Amino acid sequence: MQQFEITSEFIANVKNFVDEGDNASISKLLGELHHADIAEILDELNFEQSIYIIRLLDSDITSEIIAELDEDVREKVLRSLSSKEIAEEIDELETDDAADIIAELPEAQKEEVIAQLEDVEKAKDIVDLLRYNEDTAGGLMRKELIAVRDSWTVLHCVKEMRKQAEAFEKVHTIYVVNDDGILKGRLSLKSLLTTSTKTPISEIFNPKITSVKVEEDDEEVAKIMQKYDLIVVPVIDEMGRLMGQITIDDVVDVIREEADKDYQLAAGITQDVEASDSIFELTKARLPWLFLGLIGGVGAFLIMEGFKDFFKNYAVLFFFTPLIAAMAGNVGVQSSAIIVQGLANNDVKGSINNRLIKEMLLATLNGIILALFLFAFVWGYEGDPSKAFAISVSLVAVIIVAGLVGTFIPLFLNKRGIDPAIATGPFITTSNDIFGILIYFWIAKMILGI
Repeated sequence: MQQFEITSEFIANVKNFVDEGDNASISKLLGELHHADIAEILDELNFEQSIYIIRLLDSDITSEIIAELDEDVREKVLRSLSSKEIAEEIDELETDDAADIIAELPEAQKEEVIAQLEDVEKAKDIVDLLRYNEDTAGGLMRKELIAVRDSWTVLHCVKEMRKQAEAFEKVHTIYVVNDDGILKGRLSLKSLLTTSTKTPISEIFNPKITSVKVEEDDEEVAKIMQKYDLIVVPVIDEMGRLMGQITIDDVVDVIREEADKDYQLAAGITQDVEASDSIFELTKARLPWLFLGLIGGVGAFLIMEGFKDFFKNYAVLFFFTPLIAAMAGNVGVQSSAIIVQGLANNDVKGSINNRLIKEMLLATLNGIILALFLFAFVWGYEGDPSKAFAISVSLVAVIIVAGLVGTFIPLFLNKRGIDPAIATGPFITTSNDIFGILIYFWIAKMILGI
């Protein structure tokens, strides 16, 4: 299917049809579009126009649209709908999307919506899903799946599969369980088609299957599916019973959300925010790291103030302070970014000591190359090789320490169960600025003999 492009002209046409109450033109214009495209269109309309379209279109379409809406827009839409109207939308959704939407409702309304669902079994499944934390496999999974018993014959299996599949839009995998519901493996379509109808399923199913526990962290689920190239993974409980399945579309959302969170942490934003959030929310998210930067600046001032007599004889050192601080911050961020990326992709293996040694050798090589250039510049500019030597040696030392700090901190945080992404950005930059300036003046003072 070719990707649909939303233009300003198209949005203008939709707005005009809504304002004129031209329902036929709206239905014709939106009828062939994917629900994700319609959701994107509604994000461009005002609230009244969005509600008008949602009430106009059929529930089998609008339910998917509501699930795709931006969270803030969806919250407003749900507030405008009655519990009965929400239940009608929920009835059309798969259980994982239905549970996500109901979880956003006020407690009292959750019960009202669930009570008005037509499909009682689906209501039970949704209630079950709401018990799990949203950041776990249980919070990601859906209940819709095809499961057959290993005690059945192929003929019995096919009959039961037909019954189960009637209510499903897609069948990803055929799971095999025993009479207690414990996951035993998976069944291929080829096996069903090429085997006698009297053959027991126990003789043809594949016992090799990757599964995740219901309490598994959602990020770990994403790593497992990425590692084994899975488009779907079954979810089991502590006893090994099949509880549901997670599909790749849900994992893509997890990967995107984690990437957004890590990017914001690296930029010094302490909580998940968007550009459309209020000034108060944005301030709360940004201020802590900005305050850390302020403290770092005060620390750098105190260090420099302690060397003020040194500046009287070697004022040129003062003018290279921004360069030293910038190099320390840049090297630290580079090192931490590589480590954080490696931890996220599960590529960082081996001991911390080996990683630190490698980073030290890398930083030494980079530092020497940069120091040679800086030495030539300072000597040529100042005409004093001792000053050039002091500044250049300091630069090498600063780069080595910054590389080690940038490597060690994310590894240390990860060992302690803290998101290592917090180590990048302002945290590393500020700490390395302070260390860098202190090392710079200390080494320079030792070399110049004051």
